[in-house]
Amino acid sequence: MSEIQIVKVDQGGVNARILAKEAKADFRRVEAASLKMPTRFTSAEGKRFFARLFNTLQLNTHFISVIARTRLEHEDVAKIEDTIRAQMDAVTANLNHAIDGAEALFKAHGITSTATYDTVPLDVDVHVLSSIGRRFLEMLGKLDQLMPLLQTLEIHEVITTQAVDVQRATLKRQVRDVANGARNFAMGLRRRMNAMDARTGEGRGEGSRQEAVAGSVEDGANAAGGEGEAMADSTEASADAQPEAVEGAAPSIGD
Repeated sequence: MSEIQIVKVDQGGVNARILAKEAKADFRRVEAASLKMPTRFTSAEGKRFFARLFNTLQLNTHFISVIARTRLEHEDVAKIEDTIRAQMDAVTANLNHAIDGAEALFKAHGITSTATYDTVPLDVDVHVLSSIGRRFLEMLGKLDQLMPLLQTLEIHEVITTQAVDVQRATLKRQVRDVANGARNFAMGLRRRMNAMDARTGEGRGEGSRQEAVAGSVEDGANAAGGEGEAMADSTEASADAQPEAVEGAAPSIGD
């Protein structure tokens, strides 16, 4: 007997809508090599966070680690990278703790199966540019893993709907804060680089103005010197001419 379908299920339209809503990140100026990692997301949270946050985080961390390092002090960039990694480590630890807690509740209440999604999984080959990008992708995978566990515990009334909502919202905010923090760091470094360019431009402009003033002074000095030389020549010529006139007149006077 053929299977009778009594409900309509997703055929991939959900994934198409999620991806269509998100702006496409522009990687045309990124020349770095990337590691292609097959990845699957099943939960609504995992899919949406991947679509919204992953590529923008990669672009921002690429700017921090590669572009900013060519202009700014390496130590300053390294401190920012360490801060991002420390934040990701803390969030990952919280996700691991939540997963371990959910699995312990499964065991304590004899739950043997996990709730599954009727929507089509989002299967993508992710282009990972850096270790920070890889860590963030793993973090998204843990968020995706936790979501159906919490849903299962809520269905069995092991934890309340309110408790699930609070835990879900807290962890989602922490994951989102990592991406937002990387964006803010990149913006701060970009402002510093723009300020450096502005100071360099002002310095060049001031140097040009000083050269122009110095040139004007030198031209004036040269002009004044020329006038002085002309006056000296005239005076000298007059002085030379006067003795000759006196010498020429002396005999007639004597006569």
